[in-house]
Amino acid sequence: MPQQNQDNLSAAFDRQKAAFARDPFPGIDVRRDRLRRLLALTEDHETEFCAAIDADFGGRSAHETRLAEIIVVRAGIRHALSHLSSWMAEKRVLTTMPFWPSRNRLVPQPLGVAGIVSPWNYPFQLALAPATAALAAGNRVLIKPSELTPRFSDLLASLAAQHFALDELDVIIGGPDVGKAFVALPFDHLLFTGSTTVGRQVAIAAAANLTPVTLELGGKSPAIFDPSCDLDKAIASVAYGKLLNAGQTCIAPDYLMVPRGQGAAIAGKLAGAMAKLYPRIADNPDYTAIISDRHHARLTSMVEEVRARGAEVMEVNPAGESFGNTRKLAPAIVRNAAPDTRLMQEEIFGPVLPIVEYGDVGEAIGHVNDRGRPLALYWFGKNKAARRRVLRETVSGGVTVNDCLMHIAQENQPFGGVGPSGMGAYHGEWGFRTFSKEKPVFVQSPLSAGGMLRPPYGATFERTLRLFRLMT
Repeated sequence: MPQQNQDNLSAAFDRQKAAFARDPFPGIDVRRDRLRRLLALTEDHETEFCAAIDADFGGRSAHETRLAEIIVVRAGIRHALSHLSSWMAEKRVLTTMPFWPSRNRLVPQPLGVAGIVSPWNYPFQLALAPATAALAAGNRVLIKPSELTPRFSDLLASLAAQHFALDELDVIIGGPDVGKAFVALPFDHLLFTGSTTVGRQVAIAAAANLTPVTLELGGKSPAIFDPSCDLDKAIASVAYGKLLNAGQTCIAPDYLMVPRGQGAAIAGKLAGAMAKLYPRIADNPDYTAIISDRHHARLTSMVEEVRARGAEVMEVNPAGESFGNTRKLAPAIVRNAAPDTRLMQEEIFGPVLPIVEYGDVGEAIGHVNDRGRPLALYWFGKNKAARRRVLRETVSGGVTVNDCLMHIAQENQPFGGVGPSGMGAYHGEWGFRTFSKEKPVFVQSPLSAGGMLRPPYGATFERTLRLFRLMT
């Protein structure tokens, strides 16, 4: 599918803006119809989406795509359909006594045209989960998927055109130049998922139009093993959480913190757990490839840098395979990496896991807090006091206790980052609210005494004001 140029991009935006002006508050039947069509798009073309994503990655399990992307989106759409009526309802808000018997209401109102910039690592989920929220809230939607997944992006654009009018939901195809023009459009809300570096640029572009943004970024998400944890279960969980999608997950454990003196033993157990999940790699359809040659080279370079600086690197390659021209990359567990290396400073976004040893819970908390606030934090253990300290004394986008990744799948919880890992949140009702203006409405009563506070001021004004002071 050809890339959109600037004129076509502006035309797509103007078309949706005009359509929203004609119907600025779609009723519940319209919104449900759009959500059902989005659900049909996910249900009727599952095999095609899996094949396109597999081809873009050069090897990605259809099971992972179905589990981590398609099922998650379907669950979100069904959740929205079930709760849309209550989300759309005007909310009663208490009126303070001096203003009785007037009434306060909170009216959730669609914003207009929502822009969604989705990344390559979970191209289906991170395009259509935000679209679910935006459509539920009554908006028109433009999606700009990543140029690194061209087969998926073309397929999504084609199928969206079959299921939606262009002024309802449209997909914009193009590279970085198109992406730069896209985020500069005067959207009514813009949601971007990607790196912190690009997120800063998106926020600057949106600020020129005073466009509100939701940024879903990343960072170095820690996993912490407390001495009280069930070590075997914790290791199995981290092995899975790290290697899902070959570590190309924004909430993957970026590094593992373990009690001092246990690093070598845990590294060995972790290697065994990884080998159990993936006894072979090169031709294993369950193990995902790295998305591009550039990202493969970046990861390889990060590992070589720490190795050259004296770190211990344990490659997990159970079958002793050579990967040839594929972009498969064997998992690696790293100990004693220098703190100033890229591996320890940058988000890894691949199947490489550094292990950091700590002395006590205070030291672990200090290590986390000395870095940018992460998108996720994982804590493993049974010690409630230690858990309470970690939860209260660290700030992160979300937390899963005694497992990995699971907080992202909770439709009754918001998902979002904090600080360098993002701003704003979506999923479930939080997504609906993100793409809505919750408009406060005050309905004056004919019995209001407000007129007594108007000029000309005098004794009546003073008596009324004294009464108001007593009531507030």
